[in-house]
Amino acid sequence: MSTARDLFIISVDQPPEQAVGQGDLSLALAGAELIDLIGAEAVTVDGDRIVPGGPPAAGDRLLGEAAALLVRQPPHERIEDWLWRRGRDLSAGYRTALERDGELVRRRSGRLSLGPEQVAPADTPARRRAADRWEEGEAVLTALASAVGLGNSGDSDGNDGNGPSGEETGLETGTETGLDDAVTTVVAAVHDAVMELEAVRQRRAIENSAFANLWRGP
Repeated sequence: MSTARDLFIISVDQPPEQAVGQGDLSLALAGAELIDLIGAEAVTVDGDRIVPGGPPAAGDRLLGEAAALLVRQPPHERIEDWLWRRGRDLSAGYRTALERDGELVRRRSGRLSLGPEQVAPADTPARRRAADRWEEGEAVLTALASAVGLGNSGDSDGNDGNGPSGEETGLETGTETGLDDAVTTVVAAVHDAVMELEAVRQRRAIENSAFANLWRGP
């Protein structure tokens, strides 16, 4: 089971109005990989540091690639630094890998299929597995999806699909939602990184607007 692959599939299996920013998704995918490495006992978390252990089980090329990039000499890498380093253009890497594996198909939106080309999950066991985790509100997948603004509209507690609250993601009460301390630390770091990226976007938008007003003059 690859949380990162499932998260990518869920992110593209959403209506257009819930499209996820590629930068946000890349950060969340890097966090998902780290959580999978924790589950495989390939890393442990010591405070905010990633401590490598043994290699993950063979079979997932991208997860193996992530493990190969770990900093193995102390002082070990901070989780936040890993998210930014590993997350650079990571969503594009997952799209390429899933298309190559036949997990994604290309299609065009709009009437008569003349709209822009998009990708969508193929009807495969991987998609059904991801959908099952999503519909069941599985804690890790839900928490990471929340970080990029996705909420499970199909859960039984009446969630409206606009994203779980902070408590629902397990950030405050990880043990109650099935997230252990290490995983909760990673999820919290993903949330912080996504918020930092949004702050950068807003700052650039303000700067660009001010620059345009300067050129337009009074």
